[in-house]
Amino acid sequence: MSDMELVFRVVVAAVVGFLIGLERSRRIRFVGARTFALIATAGAMAGVVAMRLHSEDARVISTILQGVLMGVGFVGAGVIMHPACGRSIHGVTTAAAVWVSALAGFAAGLGEWLLMAVGAGLTFVVLMAPEPFAAKASTDDRERDDAPRC
Repeated sequence: MSDMELVFRVVVAAVVGFLIGLERSRRIRFVGARTFALIATAGAMAGVVAMRLHSEDARVISTILQGVLMGVGFVGAGVIMHPACGRSIHGVTTAAAVWVSALAGFAAGLGEWLLMAVGAGLTFVVLMAPEPFAAKASTDDRERDDAPRC
């Protein structure tokens, strides 16, 4: 893999993570596009490292992927347990989007462009789709809500 290809993989991952983060930042305020871009960038970097170590050895790639997923799990837990949300559980969809961003980045790092594109595309579709069973908040509730949305 050339240096230019390495840069391309990491940049594409960052852009995809940024776009997923833009969608999430429309709905919540404490996790935004920069966070998602960084997570996807880290995933791409891990994928590139895995390729450069032993691209033919699936065990090496699997071990690095497991480490990425473990680390991203902690970030996702932080999103779910954000102090602005009180004791209720919020942010699970955002935590899942964080996870997908890391995996999209990892796929980009490995050069798995179709996997990255399909995963990111499905993520956009799912995140943009209305929640089928969510209760609609009244206009008054939305106007009074100055706290971070969870």
